[in-house]
Amino acid sequence: MVSALIDTDERFLAILDRLSEKAVDDYYNPYRVFQWPDTLPEAMWWMSPELTTTYGTAAAERMSREQLYALSKYESINFYSLNVHGIRELLIEVTKRIHTSGFETPSQFFHHFIGEENEHMWFFAEFCLRYGRKLYRQMPGASVSIPSNKVESTLVFARILIFEELVDYFNSKMATDDRLHETIRHINRIHHQDESRHIAFGRELVDILFTDVKKTATAEELREIEAYIKRYMVYSFESLFNPKVYRDAGVEDPQGLRRELLSSPGRPGFEQRVFRKTLKYLEKTGIIGDRTLSPL
Repeated sequence: MVSALIDTDERFLAILDRLSEKAVDDYYNPYRVFQWPDTLPEAMWWMSPELTTTYGTAAAERMSREQLYALSKYESINFYSLNVHGIRELLIEVTKRIHTSGFETPSQFFHHFIGEENEHMWFFAEFCLRYGRKLYRQMPGASVSIPSNKVESTLVFARILIFEELVDYFNSKMATDDRLHETIRHINRIHHQDESRHIAFGRELVDILFTDVKKTATAEELREIEAYIKRYMVYSFESLFNPKVYRDAGVEDPQGLRRELLSSPGRPGFEQRVFRKTLKYLEKTGIIGDRTLSPL
């Protein structure tokens, strides 16, 4: 029983108390903390160039500096749009579980989590609508839906953790990149501050949930969990490669560029860098047997 595992795990309970206290101590009003300039310069990096999907590829060599700036602008709008969609999904799933059987103990932290994520969704959407005049739609993918069975909660919180760790990889780098406008550094810095707590909580909860699943799961069911998790990781990574971004940046063949970039020699290394900590954690926990990821 999950609740029994949670209620008797002294490490988890101590972490839960510490993270809840820190959430209170670090609280800020997002509607007051941000100063939004009317415009941001077009001739600048809107995302650290090393994080853009064309970095280090033959495609980047064919582009002018102005084209790369434009690409970084729309890639940043896509990245923050992905945050909005991902946060909306995780809020639905966490809200469904708050104060329900099995999740009584972490519900206090869920309140902080829900409040903070709602505010994150607001400031990411605000950035997109102010400076991009749009939110990019979520790309379709085979692993979007979550199976409704006994491993549902494990998959839900594993997905939330994967999403948060992917986002935090970008946040932590852009938060300190002085090539970026202070507004961009600020939203990444603020989000990284909150996500560090959410990731710490998520890792502990996923470990407990998976420990419970392993008690009754068959070998085949465990293989299915691993396959699902890896599909979701690849889907999340490939969502960064949005053909609508390339179209808005002036690329003549956006679908062709996406195919080129996803099959480029640098793609596996980029993917492994983004998920390095996540894959290490998932392997250590036993959720995956190795760190290989295959394109969808």
